[in-house]
Amino acid sequence: MQPNSKITLITVLIILVSVSVFITYRPALSARAISIDDQMYFVDNYLVRNPSWDSVKRFLTEVLEPSIVRGYYQPLTMISLMLDYKIGEQADYLRQFHRTSVAFHIANTALIIILLYQLFGNVWAAAAVGLLFGVHPLTVEPIPWIGERKTLLAAFFTFLSLIFYIRYVRRKSLMAYIGCAFMFVLSLMSKPTSTPLPVMLLLMDFWPLKRLNWKNILEKLPIFAVAGISAVITYISQARTASIVTPETYGFSRIPFLVSHDIIFYLSKMIWPANLTSHYPFPVPFDFGNKMVMIGVVGTCILMLILLVSLRWTRAAATGFAIFFVMVFPTMQTFQFSDAVASDKYIYLPAIGILMILAAFFTPLFGASDSRRHTAKYAMLAIIILILAGAESVATQRYLADWKDSVGLYARMARISPYSVYAHNNLGAALGEQGDTQQAVECFKRTMQIDPNDVDARMNLGKIFADQGDFDNAMLWYRDAMRLKQDDSEIYNHIAIVFIQSGQFDDAIAIYRAGLETKTTNPAILHTGLGTILFRQGKINEAINELEAAVTFEPDGTTFNNLGVALATVGRLDEAIAYHKKAIGLNPQNTEALYDIGNIYLAKGMLKEAIGEYDKALSINPKYAKAHGNLGIAFAQQGNLDKAIEHFRQASEIDPNNIGVRYNLAVALDNTGRLEDAVNQYREILKIQPNDAEVCCVLGDILIKQGKFDEAAAEYEQVLATDPNNTRAQESLKNISEKRKSDQMTK
Repeated sequence: MQPNSKITLITVLIILVSVSVFITYRPALSARAISIDDQMYFVDNYLVRNPSWDSVKRFLTEVLEPSIVRGYYQPLTMISLMLDYKIGEQADYLRQFHRTSVAFHIANTALIIILLYQLFGNVWAAAAVGLLFGVHPLTVEPIPWIGERKTLLAAFFTFLSLIFYIRYVRRKSLMAYIGCAFMFVLSLMSKPTSTPLPVMLLLMDFWPLKRLNWKNILEKLPIFAVAGISAVITYISQARTASIVTPETYGFSRIPFLVSHDIIFYLSKMIWPANLTSHYPFPVPFDFGNKMVMIGVVGTCILMLILLVSLRWTRAAATGFAIFFVMVFPTMQTFQFSDAVASDKYIYLPAIGILMILAAFFTPLFGASDSRRHTAKYAMLAIIILILAGAESVATQRYLADWKDSVGLYARMARISPYSVYAHNNLGAALGEQGDTQQAVECFKRTMQIDPNDVDARMNLGKIFADQGDFDNAMLWYRDAMRLKQDDSEIYNHIAIVFIQSGQFDDAIAIYRAGLETKTTNPAILHTGLGTILFRQGKINEAINELEAAVTFEPDGTTFNNLGVALATVGRLDEAIAYHKKAIGLNPQNTEALYDIGNIYLAKGMLKEAIGEYDKALSINPKYAKAHGNLGIAFAQQGNLDKAIEHFRQASEIDPNNIGVRYNLAVALDNTGRLEDAVNQYREILKIQPNDAEVCCVLGDILIKQGKFDEAAAEYEQVLATDPNNTRAQESLKNISEKRKSDQMTK
């Protein structure tokens, strides 16, 4: 077959496979489930939800201690999600995220086909393996799971890096080597689980490239250096912002059991992808006495023996498995970073090792790519592959059906892992959000049956009852949680909130202080809560002390802003501005901080500066009624009444019941001679607040200007009906009476 014909054929096959993958994954576009950590990656992530160059800068520069997403450095993932949010422009619209993820999965499938074709030279074998990968149920998890965009991105850049590497090997091109290294860096900036790539390149040199020697080992030193730097950054950032449990905590003897379990677990799921879920809890007990662990150990020993024996005939099986193992090893929880023993998403990238074995197996079966013999054999082989792919596709779509919403997703987890505390807790939380509190309570009680000492279930039950206004039962569950975990700041904070909701402010202050004396895990949240309630009670200086303590423990935009408001209240305006600017530094889209700075400038008479801050806030949120209202005041003080009226109107349209804004609008209209409009605004105020004597009197004054004496008199009489001694209304009525007499005498 001619080169051009090969290019045409592989292009057609990639298109056909891509269409098949898209048809299989089309239901993912409608998924509505919010999965593990999606709150952190999207729902509550203000940098993702406020796309800007400032957000990009934060993602790229926060290397050792990311402040937005707990864990490792992953800026490209966050930028990708931010761009999706910008495209969608709707806070609860997930389709744009899933659309991009499906596109990346299709691209990854295409890259796998290209990579395998480069390695083994058979178009049909590469396409067959690519199809089996693309529609396999184990590839589901990273697609509807928003936070797992990182898995797709890391795989995308890793596959590109491998393609560049093969080009470098075949052509000795420096640009190809640079491309390989650069794509590796981009992969690490998406998700650092691709760190072992240099070892994979050495294994590929052993097979199928067959070029392993000292010279080719040394050529990879720059790539090893990049991997080493990434490993250090990943460990530091994960330890600082999330958690890492080192092997000595559980004992090094656990590692062989862990590795053996995961090897057999993952391979079995590849062969028979049933009962897939996003959370596989650790088997209990995790030793040879557990059936699953024993199967893992025995199975791994048998597998190792088979792979060693296979080296007598081929390097493919042992090397392909070694590639799989090397790439999956960082996620095998030897350094534990989650409470799941395994996860489907962890083998999305490492599967390339198994796919290489399959491609090596299929290549001789399909024969040379230009062979026209044995058509019946090839047709039968193609039918078998299509049947397998069809079965995978059906299983994939069935799995995707459970991602339609969060309840369906966590119900699946609880069904597959009935003793998973995590699954039942999250199912209860999802049911609670849907309003099914009865079933939510049952889930939390089931959790406590599994683990009688589970704190989260008690906290969730407390929240359910607190949201229903049943503060007594809420307090019982929170107190029970505190009994089990006395150093948890969240528990103290929730108890204090219940006290506040039930009007027991002194008790709330007492519980905050008790938590601080106990040296809880996160004192910042307690200092913040205590400072907030002290501010409400008018104890401003005490509030300032608490809020200052809070930000020393944990820099937080909301706390910075509250501290700025408290400082402004006692006249420390310059300090207040400094803290508001710190809040903006953490979140450039913080409209509240911009508004508060504007208020300080307005109080200082710095009208131009105040207008600038209000404008910034409105450029971010054009529907910010308070900013429109105060911007109107600033323009009015400048004498620009037309601009003032424009913003007062917008504020009143956004917040129709804001009497202050309507009053300011009416005054401005009166001052510009638009009396009828002013009358209408005063009448709107009286609909909201019928017995406002001041408004009735002002309205009466304007009606007199219009010569509507009877209507004016009615307003003053309304005032006197509720306040007979109101001198202003009495005088105005007297003036109207005299005016009428004067007019009659004139006639």
